Amino acid sequence: MKTLKITCFTALLLLILSYGMQAQSLSGRDIIQKVIDRPDGENRKTKLEMELTNKRGSKRTRSMLTYSMDINKDKKNLMYFLSPADVKGTAFLTWEYDDPDKEDDRWLFLPAMNKTRRISGTSAKKDYFMGTDFTYEDMGTRNINESKYKLLKEETVDGSIFWVVESTPLDKSDIYSKIISYINKEQLIAHKVNFYDRMGNLMKSLQVTDIRKVDGFWTAHKMLMVNYQQSHETLLNISEVKYNIEIDKNLFTVSSMEKGVIE
Repeated sequence: MKTLKITCFTALLLLILSYGMQAQSLSGRDIIQKVIDRPDGENRKTKLEMELTNKRGSKRTRSMLTYSMDINKDKKNLMYFLSPADVKGTAFLTWEYDDPDKEDDRWLFLPAMNKTRRISGTSAKKDYFMGTDFTYEDMGTRNINESKYKLLKEETVDGSIFWVVESTPLDKSDIYSKIISYINKEQLIAHKVNFYDRMGNLMKSLQVTDIRKVDGFWTAHKMLMVNYQQSHETLLNISEVKYNIEIDKNLFTVSSMEKGVIE
């Protein structure tokens, strides 16, 4: 009986040690893949407000409506500007491809000109989107094969464990030399992301807060991008999120985008 107890204890100890070794063996790439694979439904609809603050403290507010749909491993996104009047009707459509050799498609519709502009090329992706602190490339999802990754450390903040992962773009023409993400181990959401310019200086920092579950999915409700080099900030306040609702696939086309918002 004593031998059986020792054997059971040994088996349990080995199981615990094995689990610990598996957890420790996670690479930076493994963690980023977990973030990419985090469940967020097949489609999403979001209402949000954007607040832009310049170096003089002057603020501008915009309201938007966004739709997103997964199509196999690809993703389509559509953003409508609802207000104020000077940007109302502006729309941004993206088709993100899982294939790293296939460039994502991006279109920007400007109602004042009644014209749709295709956003393509490396230089265009580095431009800032609609006066925000997000580049066109920031607005999408990077393919995991476009960077190399390193797990720098684990740290505990207010009882939560975070993975600190460094991502280094393989493309030497990329606007960033590296990106450091502080990823919540339970939520698989980055609470903070630091972006460094080609000289290695801190360029921008994204702070993600008010994270709670909606329809069973962890959801960030507030995101603040601080651009230290431009003395400018972009705050996103998400007021409503709906998952797995009925969305027509035809919504994600240039012709549909140009017709106007669909509530």
